[in-house]
Amino acid sequence: MKIIVPMAGRGSRLRPHTLTVPKPLIPIAGKPIVHRLVEDIAGVINQKIDEIAFIIHKDFGTKVPEDLIAIAEKLGAKGSIYYQNEPLGTAHAILCAKESMEGPIVVAYADTLFRADFTLDTSADSVIWVKQVEDPSAFGVVQLNDNNQIVDFVEKPTSFVSDLAIIGIYYFKSGETLRGELEYLLDNNIQKGGEYQLTDGLENMKQKGMKFVPGKVDEWMDCGNKEVTVETNSRMLHFLHEEDSTNLVNDSARIENSTIIPPCFIGEDVVLINSIVGPNVSLGKATHLTNVKIKNSLVQTHAHISNANLDNAMIGNHATFNGDFKSISIGDYSVLE
Repeated sequence: MKIIVPMAGRGSRLRPHTLTVPKPLIPIAGKPIVHRLVEDIAGVINQKIDEIAFIIHKDFGTKVPEDLIAIAEKLGAKGSIYYQNEPLGTAHAILCAKESMEGPIVVAYADTLFRADFTLDTSADSVIWVKQVEDPSAFGVVQLNDNNQIVDFVEKPTSFVSDLAIIGIYYFKSGETLRGELEYLLDNNIQKGGEYQLTDGLENMKQKGMKFVPGKVDEWMDCGNKEVTVETNSRMLHFLHEEDSTNLVNDSARIENSTIIPPCFIGEDVVLINSIVGPNVSLGKATHLTNVKIKNSLVQTHAHISNANLDNAMIGNHATFNGDFKSISIGDYSVLE
């Protein structure tokens, strides 16, 4: 089994956090989004992952590919890096990894997380992972027949046809078949809105009689902007706390006259002095807090925070914040509210 992960751009809606770190590498409960994503996929498909192919942009630099390959290797898989340097659509992005599209594959977009408890139907030509939503008009949805097979894909329906939203994770029994359909789109310049779309390839496969079935997830968590990313961090902390709360506070953390209200992730070499942390807080490696109350927040690595009362905050790497500030230095896209 192989996993194909289109990662698109850095994530403009999460600036300034994505100016130095691409969105899929933002940590959620102490682990990068894309790392959690491929871990959860591996758990659902219950098969050995041979390769994880990441499609990135050239402006990600040299360290990002190294980090992504390390993530693949931690899961016992080969890591491969491909580049999409023009925003030509989902089909074009996936096809950038055509050399890895062999045998069974999963395609997963790297800005979403999920929780699921279903068995992957490997007899189907494709499984499209979906979540029941209250407002289908904001999503692409699938329509099912009486045999629980997908018979139609509808983008942002104006009248009700289904409440099963496509979350951006797909299984294909044959990577070669998908590759052929996507190559057909590019070879014949079949576009919508100036882009080559995966859904056009899926529609061609369906018209040829291939069997599509849904894989329904229990939770679907977005990481598109600051608000939903902080919320996703909180929800993930609750899931992890229920599964095994013992691994969320690193043994190397130094805690002086401070209280941790679970669920919280406390990373390696974190220092807490005269502080109250939680609930729903992630503190990355070597973060220092002094005289701080913080809840419902996500702090990355090596941050220094003092004299602050924070809620719904997202603070980046190597940031310094003193609530008693008299002088400030704030860069592009920074927000104080």
